[in-house]
Amino acid sequence: MQQTYQYGWIIPFIPLPVPIFLGLGLLLFPTTTIRLRRMWSFQSVLLLSIILVFSTNLSIQQINSNSIYQYVWSWLITNDFSLELGYLLDPLTSIMSILITTVGIAVLFYSDNYMAHDQSYLKFFTSMSFFSTSMLGLVTSSNLIQIYIFWELVGMSSYLLIGFWFARPLAANACQKSFVTNRVGDFGLLLGILGFYWITGSFEFEDLFEIANNLIYANEVNPLFLTLCAVLLFAGSVAKSAQFPLHVWLPDAMEGPTPISALIHAATMVAAGIFLVARLLPLFIVIPPTMNLISLIAIITVLLGAVLALAQKDIKRGLAYSTMSQLGYMMLALGMGSYRNALFHLITHAYSKALLFLGSGSIIHSMERLVGYSPSKSQNMVLMGGLRKYIPITKTSFFLGTLSLSGIPPLACFWSKDEILNDSWLYSATFALIAWSTAGLTAFYMFRIYFLTFEGHLNIHFQNYSGKQKIPFYSISLWGTGVSKRISQNSSLLSSQSSSKKILNRRVDSNFRNRIQLLAFFTSTRTPFDNKKPYPYPCESDSTILFPLIILGLFTLFIGSIGIPVNQEQEGVYSDILSKWLAPSINLLHQKSKNYAEWYEFVKDAIFSVSLSYFGIIIASFFYKVPYSSSINLDFINSVVKRGPNRMFWEKCINPIYDWSENRAYIDFFYTTTLIRRVRGLAEFTYFFDRHLIDGIANGVGFFGFFVGEAIKYVGGGRISSYIFFYLSYVSIFLFLFFIFTPLLV
Repeated sequence: MQQTYQYGWIIPFIPLPVPIFLGLGLLLFPTTTIRLRRMWSFQSVLLLSIILVFSTNLSIQQINSNSIYQYVWSWLITNDFSLELGYLLDPLTSIMSILITTVGIAVLFYSDNYMAHDQSYLKFFTSMSFFSTSMLGLVTSSNLIQIYIFWELVGMSSYLLIGFWFARPLAANACQKSFVTNRVGDFGLLLGILGFYWITGSFEFEDLFEIANNLIYANEVNPLFLTLCAVLLFAGSVAKSAQFPLHVWLPDAMEGPTPISALIHAATMVAAGIFLVARLLPLFIVIPPTMNLISLIAIITVLLGAVLALAQKDIKRGLAYSTMSQLGYMMLALGMGSYRNALFHLITHAYSKALLFLGSGSIIHSMERLVGYSPSKSQNMVLMGGLRKYIPITKTSFFLGTLSLSGIPPLACFWSKDEILNDSWLYSATFALIAWSTAGLTAFYMFRIYFLTFEGHLNIHFQNYSGKQKIPFYSISLWGTGVSKRISQNSSLLSSQSSSKKILNRRVDSNFRNRIQLLAFFTSTRTPFDNKKPYPYPCESDSTILFPLIILGLFTLFIGSIGIPVNQEQEGVYSDILSKWLAPSINLLHQKSKNYAEWYEFVKDAIFSVSLSYFGIIIASFFYKVPYSSSINLDFINSVVKRGPNRMFWEKCINPIYDWSENRAYIDFFYTTTLIRRVRGLAEFTYFFDRHLIDGIANGVGFFGFFVGEAIKYVGGGRISSYIFFYLSYVSIFLFLFFIFTPLLV
């Protein structure tokens, strides 16, 4: 075991040879390196697999022995200052290492096929390997200085990955927005690190926690300054984990390739903020105002992310706001002191969300066969529908991820989210109501995405016969204000349909099929990768894309078992693998929380959350699942969707909510008007002041000297004719003025 720990320092550097040798190969042997480019994906997967084996072995030893290992060596030593570098191997490090490597391996395996057509294939794997190195260095850091160094490397790597397709203006703007937004949090993190060094005189975690605790206990530190420094540390996590109000970069970051979205926004970059708060939780616990602020920011993020996901048309943006909301749950658990539950949800959510993002990539890949490379079309759920018939494996995997994120047992996220919801009642009734309500809202928007993508008919060919409910709720959620107004003007559409003669469903279905076949014949498109073979319908992705989906689907099914209490120990307390892994863990609520000595108690607590989830699913199915089918009776449906005073009233209530959600709660607009425009105006004023006033004075003096010199040059040129000319000119001017003004003076 000691030998395993001794080689822990090598973990961050194992993926580093890939970007180094790729760079050297492109400089020295560019043709050969490009020709053998597919080999580098295998190298990347192999190196991450080595780290996975090492991390798994480390985790097993920690579960059995509850051991922590830290090794440091001196870097800088002076009379008043010393800086040490090292690595820390504890349960938090091993959990993060396993998450980074497992999701990273799946994403790299997936990317080999997904990015095969891209000319920057090598650049992609170089950036991905460097990103893995940065994240692994972050989670193994033993002090705040190392944390900050790798924190910035992670930010730089994410900037390169989000802006991978920088030739597209949207991608270029997205990576700049992400970089600038994270700089705000990173500046706060730097100030917090310096503030705590000024207070404690140390960057090491153990010394920092002990000294700060002693100073607070002895009342030898200003509590306001201590709280300010803690809040500044938390600001770094707010930006990196997309917490309100620095969340605005996350949906725009979807402009990068889908594998990047799966890696960065599922298990790694956004999880870095959760990791930092978990690492510094012993410090935050002794500063109650900071814990209260963490909980407040988290609960706002939980609700805001869920509401903003309601009206998204882009499938990746919908999943991005879902990530934001779920990160809020993790941060809420940390703010309540539920260390174990926060990490449990971090694990379950990482695999579920990676499955959903990679599933969305398979969907986009299949849609590109129809629309070509056009993110506004291939990612638009309005143009999807009925894909379950064409991509059944992707549909099944996406369905598993949707069920898990919705909190349906026995899938992964059910076990972790339910424990956070139960703990919220012990912390605050208000926060608990918001958290539980958002659980039902999560099921609603996730199944909205599922129904719009896989149910109904393929809208890209024939939207008028999509089979979706033509009711304002559906139209608003997809098309926004413009179409809702148009539908309001044509308000007699539904009433005329309901009052007309009933049409047989079989005839509707047969007419639809005939029109689809005819339209597909004339509008058959070609894949952007093969200009010879037409694709009138989507088709399933290749096996190298589907295999990671299957593996992540298995993780989604079974990873929740690590938090299920199975072994009864002393005093009737049931223990689980995760608790043994994290022991001794920090949990402020452990004295109040329940020990599930009997399964019926757990079922009793879970019934309400599962009921909310099923309620959200039912509402989503009512509004978004196809009702027009040959196997159901339309009488009830027509009676429900019939327009009347109640329907008009609900439309007036729902319209503002969907407009608010579709416009991202106007937060981006607020930042644009209050910050960006003012900063830009200040920059323009500064430019004008510098160019016309500061430079104008200097240039004016220069021009004046130039003209004076030119005048003197001509006056004192040494030519007699010039002297006579200037003499006679001055005499003529004097005589002219004299004869003009003399009569006036007399």
